[in-house]
Formats: sequence, C-alpha cells, structure tokens
Amino acid sequence: MAFTMNEDEIFETVRRNVLKVLPELTPDEVSIDGTLSDLGANSIDRADVVTMTMEDLGVVIPVADFQDVSDIRSLVDLLKKHS
Repeated sequence: MAFTMNEDEIFETVRRNVLKVLPELTPDEVSIDGTLSDLGANSIDRADVVTMTMEDLGVVIPVADFQDVSDIRSLVDLLKKHS
C-alpha cells in the first residue's frame, strides 16, 4: 500500500469486517474502545476479522505481533503501524 491510512479509516475497515462476521450487530455497537470478545466474537470470528482486515489493508503481520492486542483500539494501532 503506497499510502498510510489514518486511525479512522483503519477502524472503519475493522468495523465493516466485524459486521460481516457478526451480522447481528449494528454499526453503533462496534466502538474503538470495545473488544471483539465483548461483541460476542469467538476465537474463529476474531481471526476472521483480523485476516479480512489485513487483506483489505494489504498488510501482513506476524502472529507474534498480536500478543499485546487486547481491544479494538490496540488492533487498529497495530494495523496502522504495519500499513
């Protein structure tokens, strides 16, 4: 990717993928300060959201880099660092 996306653009990409994986949610329920687990995402759902978002952003992030990701904000920060 030739340009760096800002946090809002990355968050919107994450939100869009959360809503694809968990269609029972409304956009308002997905906040940057929440967690995927609190939204009802199991481990497979969380992996799907991360994989889909990395594909959308055109980034590859080593699995080990996700060890400190605890909420949507830290996920967005990690994705921004690699974009």
